[in-house]
Amino acid sequence: MSFYDAVVPGYLQMLNSLTGLLTKAEAHCAARKIDPSVLLGSRLFPDMLPLSRQIQLVSDFAAKGCARLTHSEVPSTPDTETSFAELKQRLAKTIDYVKSYKPEQFDGADTRDVTFPAGPDRTMTVTGQQFFSSVSLPNFYFHAATAHGILRHNGVEIGKRDFLGVS
Repeated sequence: MSFYDAVVPGYLQMLNSLTGLLTKAEAHCAARKIDPSVLLGSRLFPDMLPLSRQIQLVSDFAAKGCARLTHSEVPSTPDTETSFAELKQRLAKTIDYVKSYKPEQFDGADTRDVTFPAGPDRTMTVTGQQFFSSVSLPNFYFHAATAHGILRHNGVEIGKRDFLGVS
């Protein structure tokens, strides 16, 4: 399996499934006459980030992960989304961005050094394989799973198949 095949399809599957989750969440709000901002601001626990930020971070870890692994310019996306439509648009842009990568851009990426921020005044450098396996992918799935958990916790009728994007 190529490194591209290890990276890109997984990102795309989850970005697409989150789009579906947000569509179901939006319908849930409409059917129950819930102000969407309530759900978008929901958290699993008070010290955790809200749903909207979880989606933004999933988007960031996919886009920035691809950029760092291929030594491309790391995109900067302001976190200004305040609606389901805006978050779905952000996911769509991220999907297009990730799809724009070609397999050959990932050739040798597993052994290349990747430098990334590891705090406010610190960077870290590891191999592409270490970055993907220990930083980018775990964070990507953490925020995706947390977004799913927030929606389930708030009564949106979704399950594992929705999370996997196969429902």
